[in-house]
Amino acid sequence: MRRHTSSAAMLLSVLALLTAAGCGGETGAGGGPRSERTSQARARAVAEAWRGSEAAEAWTKGYHPLDDVVQLPDGAFRTDADKRAYATQNFVLRTTLPTAPARTGRVKWSDGGSLTLPLTGAREAYDSVARGGNDGPHLTVTHARLGETTLLTSRGPATVPAWLFTVEGYDTPLKRVALAPSRPPAPPIRPAAKVPSDELWPLARLVNVARDGRSLTVIAQHGGCDEGPAVDVLETDDSVVLSASITGHKDGICTSEMLGEPRTVTLKRPLGDRILLDAFTGRPLTSPSGG
Repeated sequence: MRRHTSSAAMLLSVLALLTAAGCGGETGAGGGPRSERTSQARARAVAEAWRGSEAAEAWTKGYHPLDDVVQLPDGAFRTDADKRAYATQNFVLRTTLPTAPARTGRVKWSDGGSLTLPLTGAREAYDSVARGGNDGPHLTVTHARLGETTLLTSRGPATVPAWLFTVEGYDTPLKRVALAPSRPPAPPIRPAAKVPSDELWPLARLVNVARDGRSLTVIAQHGGCDEGPAVDVLETDDSVVLSASITGHKDGICTSEMLGEPRTVTLKRPLGDRILLDAFTGRPLTSPSGG
């Protein structure tokens, strides 16, 4: 998704903050009452800005994955060597990649809705998971064909075209969704005015949403001199807004590092087709790997 500032600029802002102020802290920092009031007010503002907006209407008509668009073979991965090969994207191709039979593919939702989008070619799909090329452990792809898979989207479960790559040693294929997500609309609210602070931090990414929609896991960021991240949730009829912050401070010299930890949030009711939003950026959270 597009952001008002680049990832590099955001990283520099975070590192500068951690170096300059990570070990001190103001009164009320680290999850105190002032921090809670700040995050709650921002979350309400984000929810209200999206409610009934043109951006929300456009979002509900698009295809926005909430699941990883790469689905591993059953039982993957069985050996440490295979795990390392996948982590380093070290693949060997021992087949000819086919051309797509059509230029477009359809997203088909369980409620009967559908959307036609450009189809990703086999080469592009393969290159998105196989970027390595070293002499270490590797996975071997012996066949590729266009098929289908199912995944969770912002509009609920959907069946989508996918490239199915046969991986040597595994009975089921590695699947790569063959559609790019819809272009997200411009958010109806600006990012939080301050750089990341104790009161509010941007979330690093969405990890997954539970099959029943009642919980979700995100990667929340924090520094080297605190006690870790916390994530609060504001639920409305139209949206779920997540507010990330850091808790506590440790005395001593702070290292200029940004860490990420998974945090699981339990919802009062299933996410459904409500928009999942980051309070800091004011933007929706979607699949970590794009489309």
